[in-house]
Amino acid sequence: MHIEWTSDLAIGVDEIDNQHKEIFRRFDSLFAACGEGRGKEEVLKLLLFLDDYVKEHFSAEEHLQMRSGYPDYPAHKAAHHQFVADVEKLTREFRDEGATLPLVIQTNKTLSSWLIQHIKRVDTAFAGYLREQKKI
Repeated sequence: MHIEWTSDLAIGVDEIDNQHKEIFRRFDSLFAACGEGRGKEEVLKLLLFLDDYVKEHFSAEEHLQMRSGYPDYPAHKAAHHQFVADVEKLTREFRDEGATLPLVIQTNKTLSSWLIQHIKRVDTAFAGYLREQKKI
């Protein structure tokens, strides 16, 4: 499964959009590796990257939400917390079982669908709030 950054995913905050683009770039590297038969080698790289990077990204996003008085902040933070838990679970499975093909497929499916849906629904709602409040 290939995912691509498109302009409809932009929320209008450069820092957040650039972080989203980097996450997409990393996913694209995994998908390319899978197409070349190297998915097993790349999945741990992606998981380790996500473990660090999304915490930084989520922190920046949540700080902006708190600063702007975003009313859906608690739900948004809970979604971030769940994603971090999902990444940690996949990382544990990878370490326990190794890079099995089913785990590579599950990682692709779980993380890419979450990323796209989260940006399209949750982050876009936040962007709408920022525009309404004239904060972007």
